[in-house]
Amino acid sequence: MSTDLSVTVIVLNWNGKDLTIKCLESLKKVNYSNFNILIVDNGSTDGSVETLKEKFPEVSILALENNLGYAGGNNRGFDSLEPDPPKFVIFLNNDTIVDANFIEPLVKQLLTKKHAGQTVPKIYYEDDPKLIWYAGGIVNLWTGSIYHLGIRQKDGSGYSKTHKTKYATGCCFCMRYDEFKEFGGFDESFPMYSEDVDLSLWIRSAGKQVWFVPDSKIWHKVSASFGGEFSFGKLVRKARGIFLLVKKHANPIQWITITILLPIQLIMIIIKLIFKIRR
Repeated sequence: MSTDLSVTVIVLNWNGKDLTIKCLESLKKVNYSNFNILIVDNGSTDGSVETLKEKFPEVSILALENNLGYAGGNNRGFDSLEPDPPKFVIFLNNDTIVDANFIEPLVKQLLTKKHAGQTVPKIYYEDDPKLIWYAGGIVNLWTGSIYHLGIRQKDGSGYSKTHKTKYATGCCFCMRYDEFKEFGGFDESFPMYSEDVDLSLWIRSAGKQVWFVPDSKIWHKVSASFGGEFSFGKLVRKARGIFLLVKKHANPIQWITITILLPIQLIMIIIKLIFKIRR
């Protein structure tokens, strides 16, 4: 872009200094000329703050006393930007590696599409760099189902088209600073999962659009904080998150269908967990 508008990348850390170091090392190679990094430390006890300050003295760190979770930690980081706010903010998981060009396509889509309110990159598995983790998101409040497009599929032309999508994963997305503030940030009642879907649903209900932008690429070490993609802790949090999402957004008729179908989905989650344990 001829004039790079200001961007702040917020990276949340909780007892994950090794992951965060790798993430920051990739961010240092980003070619966007006008961006800052803010590390929000969520009450780590592993010496993260001291280590990150020593290795990256140029990076701002907001050290919180307690672990406020995904929503609370990111909200506090966002609030700290208020004295000198950027034009755009990117929320980025610390268990990611970014492409050098990942910022510009996300910002460009927000600038060129009148009703774009949120942009999200193509996300690959970190341990299999051509295997897709996210290429768009589906939300169905009739069934209570939430899932990624392209998950566990090899990359190809079918996943390389920019398109509107139902929700942006909280792993990484970009918004205008003013609009994230207007929407009130993340709902802190969510238990780490589905607060990202909740935000996207509010964005879409306000007449804005969520865009999948495949020219922006990152790699994700899936569920590193909770022991893997099908860890018990993750599945429990996901189930609670889906329940709160449905409670907040479903209409009375959708509640009837969800009451019938959601138990089936929970059984499928349990089967996945059992299968993972026995492998």
